[in-house]
Amino acid sequence: MSIYNQNSEYPQGRVEYLTVTSDLLKANPLGDPHVRTVPVYLPPGYDASNAYPVIYYLAAYTNSGQGMVEWRAFGENFPERMNRLIGEGLMGPSVVVFPECFTRLGGNQYLDAPGIGQYASHIHQELIPLIEQQYAIKKGSEHRAVLGKSSGGFAAIRFAMDFPGMWGAIANQSGDAGFDLLYQRDFPAVADVLAQFDGDLKKLVKRFWKSKKIMGSHILALMHVCMAATYDEANVDDWVLPFDLKTCELDQTRWGRWLAHDPVNRVDTSVTALRQLNGLFMDCGFRDQYFIHYGMRQLSQKLEKAGIEHTYTEFNGTHSGIDYRLDESLPFLYEKIK
Repeated sequence: MSIYNQNSEYPQGRVEYLTVTSDLLKANPLGDPHVRTVPVYLPPGYDASNAYPVIYYLAAYTNSGQGMVEWRAFGENFPERMNRLIGEGLMGPSVVVFPECFTRLGGNQYLDAPGIGQYASHIHQELIPLIEQQYAIKKGSEHRAVLGKSSGGFAAIRFAMDFPGMWGAIANQSGDAGFDLLYQRDFPAVADVLAQFDGDLKKLVKRFWKSKKIMGSHILALMHVCMAATYDEANVDDWVLPFDLKTCELDQTRWGRWLAHDPVNRVDTSVTALRQLNGLFMDCGFRDQYFIHYGMRQLSQKLEKAGIEHTYTEFNGTHSGIDYRLDESLPFLYEKIK
């Protein structure tokens, strides 16, 4: 907990670390660990003879499950926030699980992808049953929620679309959407970075992890490699970006594979799945520097047109420093799954 923690007046929950050995992640194409340490937040007064709703939090790109529970110099970490929200009576006691899915490509979109691994299946087929075996969790998907910001928000709504009946409620906070505006504008900058590596995506990844100094432009390029490995559904030996590295001309076939994963474009085929949710919360800053608010608006309009009940809010903020919005999403989810 923070040495300047202002929440000490509230009853304190605790974090346990569960070692998870995944058969599905064994021999994954990136060589990432298949044994993961998963933090689990247990609320104040946790009693194994009781039963609690459970919330899964999916970390954003460049972050990890463990990163969400570590000490923070400024503001609350996730356990501190939960202690306060429960202590103030804004939500009831809940178990929170932080899947650990960080990869050599700097993060995860949490989908099953041949070039990265079976992370969606890992969470649904391995982690959820293990958590419900190890902890006092209310039975049934109606007591299970998932949320995240950015890549985690994208994954939350994709989980609702791709795994119908598995989730009672979700929160998508500034989640990747509207790919045309979100990704295309960065393609020239990514091409410039890759020119330093002779256009070799694998060389970029290899040098990235050996570098003594990490540059923001290289993180941007690494992120696009991660997206290519996810959305193009290519094997690790076939990573290709959806544009020409010399001219930046779009490869329409490959770009079409990316667009097929855009939540905006998947609403029409996911109506039945989304209607099974008890609650769907979305929000985004109207100054998001990646222009995700435009994609989120498109997504909300598509949901409204399809008659899918949801809450969408915009706030005065960017894509950064918006964890305070968890004060809105977490109580919302609790009310839907309690």
